Amino acid sequence: GEAILDYSLFDARRAGFKRAIILIKHEIEEDFMRVVGNRLAGQMDEVRFAFQQVDKVPADFAVPDGRVKPWGTGHAVLCCRELIDAPFAVINADDYYGVDAYRAMYAELQRLPEQGSATMVGYLLKNTVSANGTVSRGVCQVENGHLTGVKETLKIRLDPDGTIVDEVEGTLSPDTVVSMNFWGFMPSFFDELETYFCDFLRYEAGDNCKAECLLPNLVGRRITEKKLSVSVLHSADRWFGMTYHEDVAAVKDCFKKMLENGVYKADLFSDL
Repeated sequence: GEAILDYSLFDARRAGFKRAIILIKHEIEEDFMRVVGNRLAGQMDEVRFAFQQVDKVPADFAVPDGRVKPWGTGHAVLCCRELIDAPFAVINADDYYGVDAYRAMYAELQRLPEQGSATMVGYLLKNTVSANGTVSRGVCQVENGHLTGVKETLKIRLDPDGTIVDEVEGTLSPDTVVSMNFWGFMPSFFDELETYFCDFLRYEAGDNCKAECLLPNLVGRRITEKKLSVSVLHSADRWFGMTYHEDVAAVKDCFKKMLENGVYKADLFSDL
């Protein structure tokens, strides 16, 4: 009966995180609280909710006619700004990142300077593809433990022979490091993020009803400008998530095996 988010919060709590901010849309608030939200309060010291709405833009910008899709991951994090006053991690609620990833992230956030620094957990591409269709991944360039570039790659597929192919770049190495949107930032990052979002609205979005302000794009740009240093934390854990409906059975099987192997207990939060 658990959601992936339950396991994510459990792993985060074991690693040392005690506060959680859940970002949703008002349109799903009632269903979310009924299915998941009402039981989250006992899992962390503090659980708060933030809302990503398409009309949550600066006063001097207008939402294009026909725009219903939220503005992307950069805007999503920005919507949490008023609730954050400490170093923080960012995850996707429908992705499982593995136990050690949270421990590494928590430890790294204690070491980062307040200005000009961030961190991310990197995964091997071969551990993040789906057999059920194409996926989007932030393909990373890493030197000496730091991110030197990240490119949002939108159409990565796993062929039947095991080859991993991007429809634009061609064949990719299975050991390519990719971002799964597990980031760590300092509160000072919000100034950069707000500026970037305004620039996105002004120069990129225009009347495009599907344009997205993506977090990896901002990180990559600031790295190129030498304004941000991003340490890369490596995880050998297998990522998994539910990109496609057909992924559900495989995800359930993965959790079943972890329960059998003692990684988790059936009563998930009994030890906290």
